[in-house]
Amino acid sequence: MRVSQSLTAVCAAIALLCGTVGDAGAVPSFADQTGQPCAACHVGAFGPQLKPFGRDFKLYGYASTDGKPHGPPIAATIQTSFTHTNAAQPGGAARWFAANDNPALDQGSIYLAGRWAPNLGSFIQITYDGVSRTAGLDNADIRYAKDGTLWDHDLVWGVTVNNAPTVEDLWNSTPIWGFPYNSSKLAPTPLAATLIDGALAHNVAGAGAYTLLDDMFYLHVALYGGLSRDTRNDIGQVPLAGSNTPVGPIPYWRLALQRSFDGDRQNVQIGTYGLHVSLYPGGDGSAGRTDSFTDIAFDANYQLIFDTKRVESDVISAHATWIHEDQRLSASNVLIGANRNGNLDTVRADVSYSIGATWTPSVQYFQTSGVANPQYFGLPAPVPNSAGFIGEIAFVPWGKPDSTWKSGNIRLAVQYVAYTQFNGSSNHASDNNALFVSLWTAFRF
Repeated sequence: MRVSQSLTAVCAAIALLCGTVGDAGAVPSFADQTGQPCAACHVGAFGPQLKPFGRDFKLYGYASTDGKPHGPPIAATIQTSFTHTNAAQPGGAARWFAANDNPALDQGSIYLAGRWAPNLGSFIQITYDGVSRTAGLDNADIRYAKDGTLWDHDLVWGVTVNNAPTVEDLWNSTPIWGFPYNSSKLAPTPLAATLIDGALAHNVAGAGAYTLLDDMFYLHVALYGGLSRDTRNDIGQVPLAGSNTPVGPIPYWRLALQRSFDGDRQNVQIGTYGLHVSLYPGGDGSAGRTDSFTDIAFDANYQLIFDTKRVESDVISAHATWIHEDQRLSASNVLIGANRNGNLDTVRADVSYSIGATWTPSVQYFQTSGVANPQYFGLPAPVPNSAGFIGEIAFVPWGKPDSTWKSGNIRLAVQYVAYTQFNGSSNHASDNNALFVSLWTAFRF
């Protein structure tokens, strides 16, 4: 894309998006409940990237409070955007949208997010998707947590009920809360992805238990089950024709080690997470067998807070994850002639530098690779490999202690996705490059 085209697209998008900012009623419910500005919990003064205070708030069940009376924990967000791709998409980027240069109301969400009782809280999101023009239950995490001691060791323990593996996680390297924190719904994306990388989100429900020992050793185990088609219809997650159907229990695990150094200025975490799932491909059980997937991932996080006494301090954050998926495709072998065995590997690594909790530039490298299995992936290329970079700069004017607008917050971001390989081919991979300008507004009723 030529520089002049890029500048024209950015200017048009910013003009369009800035016109959508209106007055909001109150601050988001978590900030109102704790009496803290957004920057106390979040890198860049806007979620979802968490700082230590934010991780503790989630660990303790969303129930920490400033002790003052508060109304129901209800909040809302609105996301609007503009998307330009290097090449037009024949037939339109999606139903109701043009082949290129699309403004959109990405989504509007209502949250039941905060403390319900001592030690009990929730993050429940109900979303209207402005691209698909549907509404339904989005991310949901309800948890109860307490602290105490075990053999003279500090212990935090809790239980959670949620609808997406990794939605309960405390770190920003796992799929649900990983960078990029929002992305275009109107730009092409690679077809191949591991199951744990969001494919099960909102299509399952489960319960788990977690513990943190001595603020260092974290363990979480959970068991999920696939939701029936009727249930998914009832909650607004209408299954598409040919969507996969999970069969049987889905175990999920998470193990992490975290440490703080230098007077809590530096925080380091390394860990592993994964799941095992069996499913009927395309919802078709006629083969009398299932496809099974085992996803095992490793991740690491690093955070440097320049001044722990100032919530608006500069922050450097880095996140990385590697996901390996082992595929046993017995059903797909019978139904479509796919190879019986396969695998996928996904690597993502990103770094950001938040300046004064106001400007946050970020960059990420991503790659997905796998063995040749054309029938299974449905690609003309022999392998499902994709790779590229994402660059983003975000601007958040409020959410600090001295902010003049205390009744809400916004995040304006300009993001560019550049592919070096797309769906197994380097030829014309850059046609899928996308410029994405977004405005994210948060407020409480």
